[in-house]
Amino acid sequence: MKLETLKIQGSQCMLYAKLEVPADGIIRQYAIFAHCFTCSSSLSVVRHISRTLTLQGIAVLRFDFTGLGRSEGEFAETNFSSNVDDLIAVSNYMTSNYGSPEILIGHSLGGAAVLMAASKLDNIKAIVTIGAPSDPTHVSHLFNANLPSIEESGQAEVNIGGRPFLIKKQFIEDLEKNNLQQIVKKLRRPYLILHSPQDNIVEIKNAAELYQSAFHPKSFISLDGADHLLSKKEDAVYAANMIATWITKYFPQPEETAPLSTKGEQVVAHLNLENKFTTEIHTPHHHLTADEPASVGGDNLGPSPYELLNSALGACTVMTIKMYAERKGWDLKEVFVYLSYQKKHSDDLDLETDLTGNIDHIAKKIVFIGNLDDKQRKRLLQIASKCPVHKTLQNQVIIETIEEQA
Repeated sequence: MKLETLKIQGSQCMLYAKLEVPADGIIRQYAIFAHCFTCSSSLSVVRHISRTLTLQGIAVLRFDFTGLGRSEGEFAETNFSSNVDDLIAVSNYMTSNYGSPEILIGHSLGGAAVLMAASKLDNIKAIVTIGAPSDPTHVSHLFNANLPSIEESGQAEVNIGGRPFLIKKQFIEDLEKNNLQQIVKKLRRPYLILHSPQDNIVEIKNAAELYQSAFHPKSFISLDGADHLLSKKEDAVYAANMIATWITKYFPQPEETAPLSTKGEQVVAHLNLENKFTTEIHTPHHHLTADEPASVGGDNLGPSPYELLNSALGACTVMTIKMYAERKGWDLKEVFVYLSYQKKHSDDLDLETDLTGNIDHIAKKIVFIGNLDDKQRKRLLQIASKCPVHKTLQNQVIIETIEEQA
């Protein structure tokens, strides 16, 4: 994906935002992500969902509410209504400068805010909430111990998630004005609810109340075992994948994907440095994700480069074997190719080679399933070494590296 940093005029001040666009630049829809109460747009679940949606051709704008993250303003001067106003301001900005957003995604109180904002925005066609409260006043339990002080002096400093925040009486009073379940009843738009049964910040009963209030089409996905912030990578990735799949029901993929580039490239690989080593790979009609394992600092969200290299060799090998066996009319039903790459010293190889020292070595083991005689199996092993990728790897390859203007 491509990442663009924006500053957007919100309800009170300038808001810090990031717009993530598919690497091929082809945008099918725009979405806005609203993060949780006191969080920021850099939260891992926000990044995972944004990245996953861009692979579906959806550009995602994530932003920090007033007084949070890198946005300007004072959090103490905000309330639930101002958060909703920030969302509407961001939607209007997107409509004027890029394209009208059609999807709203909100986490926790951000989920409550997107439900309220959706009721005021005709351009929104689908809504997703994660761990959202069914009543905005639910968040007041986070500072129950400070309520007497807030009532008496009009404000108090409270600790939320290990961070101090100044909460004013107007914040609590504003929460009490909004009847979210009545709003949900009137939405009549596709609505996906994700919630963890183990959420100890916003209990699962909130999801049940939102689901009961909403009209179809509505869907619920249990994030079993996840905490409120989806702090485990596997929970955030699961939620991201479920949202991306659900969205295709209401924004189906086009039958033909437009080519990536008019310059004739076959593959585009793109890495945003914010995402460690997670790399998006696009071909004219497909996409996949490459990564490095956690042991070397990656997120392990896809195969490593050498695993992809082995994958190319393995795929080409089985395809070549299949074509040859079919042409010969042999009874080959299945073929498995097991590959592994490593550096080996020439002295450790039981092979004749002119190379010395440490060399690149790929072990390729093949299993044939079918009624084949020994002569046929021997011939298929020979054919396995004649696939185009195998030949390319054994030939001298010239790789020309040049800089291209963005």
